[in-house]
Amino acid sequence: MRAELSPEILALLKDPTTLIPAIAQDVNTREVLMLAYMNTEALALTLATGKATYFSRSRNEIWVKGETSGHTQMVHSVALDCDGDALLITVDQVGAACHTGDQTCFHQSLGDFS
Repeated sequence: MRAELSPEILALLKDPTTLIPAIAQDVNTREVLMLAYMNTEALALTLATGKATYFSRSRNEIWVKGETSGHTQMVHSVALDCDGDALLITVDQVGAACHTGDQTCFHQSLGDFS
């Protein structure tokens, strides 16, 4: 499936030719699950299908979260930050978000400063 962003959404992006950091957050618990990247095609596919779709920098290709693992992310909302260069995606996470099998990719604490 091929999808394109509307001119209105493209105009909101700081630079539509670069990768956009995309933070996935659990819609129910608000836990931050992972950070990935999207190009305009991945963002357009996400908006068109409701399935979190990212761009793999290592494989240089589009991938749908859970396509091979079954650990899917159904999108509830997508928000663009005020600078137009980062996305917050709330998702219904099925299974682990991290490729290591952990619920979140942010499971290695470097310290608690509270």
